[in-house]
Amino acid sequence: MAHYAFLNSANQVTEVIVGRDEDDTTGGVSDWEAFYGHIRNQVCKRTSYNTNIGEDGIPHHTNGGTPFRGCYAGIGFTYDEVNDVFIPHGWSYDAVNDVFVAPTVEE
Repeated sequence: MAHYAFLNSANQVTEVIVGRDEDDTTGGVSDWEAFYGHIRNQVCKRTSYNTNIGEDGIPHHTNGGTPFRGCYAGIGFTYDEVNDVFIPHGWSYDAVNDVFVAPTVEE
């Protein structure tokens, strides 16, 4: 089971669905991002439920694997196509250090 995020024209996530694993070739489909995107007429990007941002701002994979696209996509997140990461609303991404920066709280 894999998860996929649909993007609007501003590269913001509008919905996340559960879909076919990326290596599943059911029906001869080999690119599920393209398949789901075509059905919805939206850009579709796979996202990893097991990838999250640690307290240190560094992407981590909960099962010890390689983090995928920075973090699991959520509705309202922005997809940065240059760096191939999902960025939570209000956060920023430092590509040089591969770290996410949380929004500051103003008092």
